Amino acid sequence: MPEGDSFSGSKTATDDDNDGRIWQRLKTMFFGRDHGPTLREQLEEAIAEHEEDSDDNGQSDADGDLTAVERTMLRNLLHFSEHRVDDVMVPRSDIIAIEESAGFADCIAAFAEHGHSRLPVYRDTLDSIIGMIHIKDVFAVLASDQDRPQSLESFIRQPRFVPQNMSVLALLDEMRRTRTHLAIVLDEYSGTEGLVTIEDLVEEIVGEIEDEHDDEPELLFTQMAPDIWEADARAELDDLADAIDPKLAEVDEDVDTLGGLAFVIAGQVPDISQMLLHEASGWTLEILEADEKRVTRIRLYAPASDRPDAIA
Repeated sequence: MPEGDSFSGSKTATDDDNDGRIWQRLKTMFFGRDHGPTLREQLEEAIAEHEEDSDDNGQSDADGDLTAVERTMLRNLLHFSEHRVDDVMVPRSDIIAIEESAGFADCIAAFAEHGHSRLPVYRDTLDSIIGMIHIKDVFAVLASDQDRPQSLESFIRQPRFVPQNMSVLALLDEMRRTRTHLAIVLDEYSGTEGLVTIEDLVEEIVGEIEDEHDDEPELLFTQMAPDIWEADARAELDDLADAIDPKLAEVDEDVDTLGGLAFVIAGQVPDISQMLLHEASGWTLEILEADEKRVTRIRLYAPASDRPDAIA
């Protein structure tokens, strides 16, 4: 990753792909096809047959036409168009941006601290992003004898704004044609939902791209006792479900994070020390850190643990 622009993880083929292929073959065997096989289906079947032949004959990756890495990338590419922008974007809560009124020194400090090559610029709130700044424009001033500017106005470039339901394939094509590397993702009310870089899109095909500037993966939740966990509010419910209790991901509202779940249960931004009961799982959420806008850290108590009373 040459410019340190990746903000999010990537998705790769999983065992679900294998289960899906097996089911498709069984359905075809018993019920036939509703139509002739598409090119996509033919390619997937060819990859699967290649893997089976390689396994049966004991071939290594070097012996076959395609290595395991190549097969994974091909599968990711075949399913790439199924994803939307909001599947791969950096969520609003993780956006690193700089305010329009910030000074030149503040801008340099932000680039140095976070290691990104582009920073969104906002006016008052993240819902009013007015542009972005590229590090090479700032560096050009640092490397010259020019006077340091009093404002960031001359560095601000026009960003691209895209809807959250846009196809990632359409966005990748647009970014390529317009030579744009960063886009601001808008929700249905034209508020800022997140951002996506061209690297985020490429990672959906080739897998995670890291360089020496990337931080080690941040551990968002940890077990404090057999029935007590502490978690960053940004922790994904799916990850908590995999590691702690599958029922933690059971929520009717469209939320993905633990902080979002706390907000849904409380009906507002909960207060520090507030206890919230997630009825679907029986787990209790204690708010450890929060401000007037968001929750930042939460303690979770298992259903059978000795905990204070909670409100649902």
